[in-house]
Amino acid sequence: MFRLFVRFLVVFVLFSSLIVSNHALAQVGGAPVADKVELLHADSLVGVNTPGQVVRKIYNNVRFRQKGVLMYCDLAIQNATTNIIEAYGNVRLVQGDTISVRGDTMFYYGNTRQANVRGRVIMRDRKMTLTTSQLEYDMLSGIAHYPTPGRIVDKENVLTSREGYYDTRSKLFTFRQNVRLVNPKGTLTADSLLYNSLTRIATFQGPTRIVNKDGVLTAVEGQYNTTTGISNFQRRATVETPKYRLTGDSLYYDNLSELGVAKGNVIMVAKDRKAIITGDHVRYNGKIGISRVTGHPVAKSLANETTKDTLFLRADTLFSFDDKVTNTRRLLAHKNVYIYKSDLQSKCDSLIYNTADSTIYFYKKPIVWSQNRYQMEADSILAQLKNNRINTMYLRSKSFVISLDTLMNFNQVKGRTITAYFTTKTAPVKPAAKPILTASRSVTATNAPVRSVMTKETTPSATTATQQEQTSLERVLVDGNGQSIYYAVDDQNKMIGLNHVECSRMNIEFNESKVGRIRFYGRPDAQLIPPKEITGDDKELDGFSWREAEKPTKGQVLWLETPPEAKPGSKKPLKIRSSTKPLAKKLVPRGNK
Repeated sequence: MFRLFVRFLVVFVLFSSLIVSNHALAQVGGAPVADKVELLHADSLVGVNTPGQVVRKIYNNVRFRQKGVLMYCDLAIQNATTNIIEAYGNVRLVQGDTISVRGDTMFYYGNTRQANVRGRVIMRDRKMTLTTSQLEYDMLSGIAHYPTPGRIVDKENVLTSREGYYDTRSKLFTFRQNVRLVNPKGTLTADSLLYNSLTRIATFQGPTRIVNKDGVLTAVEGQYNTTTGISNFQRRATVETPKYRLTGDSLYYDNLSELGVAKGNVIMVAKDRKAIITGDHVRYNGKIGISRVTGHPVAKSLANETTKDTLFLRADTLFSFDDKVTNTRRLLAHKNVYIYKSDLQSKCDSLIYNTADSTIYFYKKPIVWSQNRYQMEADSILAQLKNNRINTMYLRSKSFVISLDTLMNFNQVKGRTITAYFTTKTAPVKPAAKPILTASRSVTATNAPVRSVMTKETTPSATTATQQEQTSLERVLVDGNGQSIYYAVDDQNKMIGLNHVECSRMNIEFNESKVGRIRFYGRPDAQLIPPKEITGDDKELDGFSWREAEKPTKGQVLWLETPPEAKPGSKKPLKIRSSTKPLAKKLVPRGNK
C-alpha cells in the first residue's frame, strides 16, 4: 500500500510539473508558445522548488526542441520561467540538416536563442569542422564565436587562430590573432583573416606571410584563393624566391598560369646577378619566363664589388627573358635607352643584354662615351663583357671614334667596322690622375705599313695612390674605308702637326695605355699638316660631331632629370681630299714643297 502511494505521488508530481510547465510556456513573459523550449523526451524528471520560478532536473536521453533546433544531453536543468537550459554530458545541438555542435556543457537561452557551449567543442557543417574549448552560438544572427584558440578543417585547409567568428549563413569566418592557414599549396600566417569556406578565399588585413615551395610572400592587405592559388595583395607586398625578390604597392599572382602583375614603386631584385629593376608596372609570365617593366623603368647592376661601381640603365620599356634550360637571362631595353656608369655612358634606341655570353647589343643610332675622353658611334654596337667589364667592343657600319687629347684636340677614326679590345688590370693609381693619349707620328716614303708612337700624359694629383681596377684600350682594328685624323706631339707635349690618313684597314696596338704601333694596310694615303697650316676643315672628318652635351647623367638615367634632346653638330664636316699624287709627295708638310 505504501509503495503504491509513493508511485502515485511521483506520477502526480511529474504530471503537476508538466501542467505548470505548459502553463508557463504559454504565459510567462507573454512569449508565444513556439518560442519556448519544448521537452521531447527524458527518462526521468524531478521538479526543483524555486520560489516564483518553474525549475526541473531532467535525466538521461534528454531531448529538447525549439523551432528547427534539437538539443540532446545526459542531464539538463530547465528553468521554464526564464526559458534557460543548462545541459551536461554528451551535449549535442542540431540545427536543421546542416549544423551540429557537440560539447561537454551548454547554457541555452531560449528567449535570445543563444547557446554557450564549453569543454571539448566540435561544430560541423557541410563544409568544415571547428574544434575549440568555448563556443558562443547566436542562432538569430547565425554567428558562432569562439573566444579561445580554435581549429577549422575543411577539404583542403587547416586553419588555427586565437579567436574567431563564423557566419553560418554566408559561410564567412573572421579570425584574429595568431592566424595560421595550412593547405597543400602553402602556409599563411596573419594577425587577422577573413575566410569563406564556400569560395575558399582568404582575405586578410594586417601583416600577412604566405610560404610555399616557390618562395615567401609578405603583405598587409589582400586576398588569397586557396583553391586556385590566385593572390591579390595591396599596401606594399613582397614576393621573395631564392633567386628573386619582387616588391610593389600591389601584387597579383595566378599560381596556375604563373602570371604576376605588380604596380606602384615596383622593385625587382635578381639576387644571383646582383641586379635590380624598378618601375611603375611589372607584368611577369612565369611559364614562358618573360617580364615587362613600364613606367620609369630602371635596371641597376653592381659592376664591381670592390669599388661598388653600379651600372644604371633606363628605357621606356624593359623586357626580361628567362631561359629555364640554360638558367640564363636576356634583358631588352626598348625606346629611349640611356646608360650611366662612372666610366661609361651611352644612349640608343634599343638594347639587348644577354647573360649567356655577357654581351650587350646597342641598336639604332647608338653612341657611347668612355672615360670622359672617348666617343664612339655606329649603326650598331656590340659590347662583350668579362667580369662585368667591357672586354671587346664591335662597331658596325658608319663607325666613328673620337678622342680628346690634353691639348683639347679631337683625334678621330672612322670606317665601315671598328673592333676595340680592352684589358682590365689592378694596379696602384692616383684616383685624380687621368691618362690622356697623345700621338707623335713618324712616316716613311714607302708602301710599307706606317708606324706612329703615342705617349701618355697624366694630370698631377696630390692624393695617395690606391689599388684600383682600370679598364684600358689594348687594340683597335678598323676594316673598310678607314680614315683617321690625330694630332702628333713631341716629348714636351708640343704639337708637331696634324696627321690625316686614308686606307682600307688600320691596326692600332696599345701597351699600358700607350700606342705602341699603328699599321695601315692597302696603299694608305697619308698627309702631315704643319700646325700653322691647319684650317678648320682640316680638323674634322666628314660626319664629325662632338656630342658631349647629350651624355647622360646619373640623375637623368634615374628619371630625376630630363635628358637633353639630340642636337646636330655645329661645326662643318671635313671634306675629304682626293688625289692621285704619290704617297711620298703627300707626306711632305705644306710650305716645304
